Amino acid sequence: MELFITRPLPDKVVAEARKHFTVTMRDQTTPLKLGEMRAALTLYDVVLPTLGDQFSAEVFSEVPKPRCKLLANFGVGYNHIDVAAARAAGVAVSNTPGAVTEATADIGLMLMLMTARRAGEGERMVRAGKWEGWHPTQMLGLHLSGKVLGVIGMGRIGQAIARRAHHGLGMEVVFHNRSAKSVEGMAARQLDSIAAVMQAADMVVIAVPGGAETRHLIDAKALSAMQPHAHLVNIARGDIIDEAALIAALQEGRIAGAGLDVYEFEPKVPQALMDMENVVLLPHLGTSALEVRIDMGMMAVANAVALAEGRDLPNPV
Repeated sequence: MELFITRPLPDKVVAEARKHFTVTMRDQTTPLKLGEMRAALTLYDVVLPTLGDQFSAEVFSEVPKPRCKLLANFGVGYNHIDVAAARAAGVAVSNTPGAVTEATADIGLMLMLMTARRAGEGERMVRAGKWEGWHPTQMLGLHLSGKVLGVIGMGRIGQAIARRAHHGLGMEVVFHNRSAKSVEGMAARQLDSIAAVMQAADMVVIAVPGGAETRHLIDAKALSAMQPHAHLVNIARGDIIDEAALIAALQEGRIAGAGLDVYEFEPKVPQALMDMENVVLLPHLGTSALEVRIDMGMMAVANAVALAEGRDLPNPV
């Protein structure tokens, strides 16, 4: 069987794939274009896509009988794939849950600390040669120990962030989740609404899956519930937050700051965000550790191998 990998992956992953498939790996790091996606569905038995490869209903409508039988997605999020359209075309979809949890939670905690303690602003000051030495009122930030963390989406990643904040920083945890959820190891309180969490928290972290159901879940109304000293962190998907509403809330001082690893129109980052000192901006580093990317790749390949051998997929979506 023939496998198409849409972006360069770690050598160990590619070597494992070549044990089972004839592998073609694209050498570009940019998302597939429309014609490339049509060709991938037509020419290969399995495609291993990732974030940005927009396998939409339009793509599947143009390839009604694809040779491809599986999109073995490299990543836990799969909102770039129209799963219903894929299934209708006879194409299964899998993902890589679990492999990304701890690394993404680390980035979440890092952004919490960076935005609260003004780390990005301070680093820029030092690099620019503008630091004149320590003094008692310099760059006073928000001390997180003992404060309230609000988590929107208490899945694997949300819980991993909550554990770090509660046990590491002594933070109280409140959260909103679409279904009832009990969290082991801490007295986290589930609140009835997103607004209630936003209002109660000193730090809010967004950890819900991307997709049509969560697009602009954090809108102007949700942001208006936050306290003026509170900060917002997003390590999920960019379009979960209405970026224009966030910019307005920051510019008007209605919230104190933000830490972002993802953006609504990624990789485009609004100049307004780049111009604000109270915003920490990262280039989607959530899973950017070699061990994690290898684990993700191995999981994606394992799904492909299961299809080739006629077994149930380990991680269907």
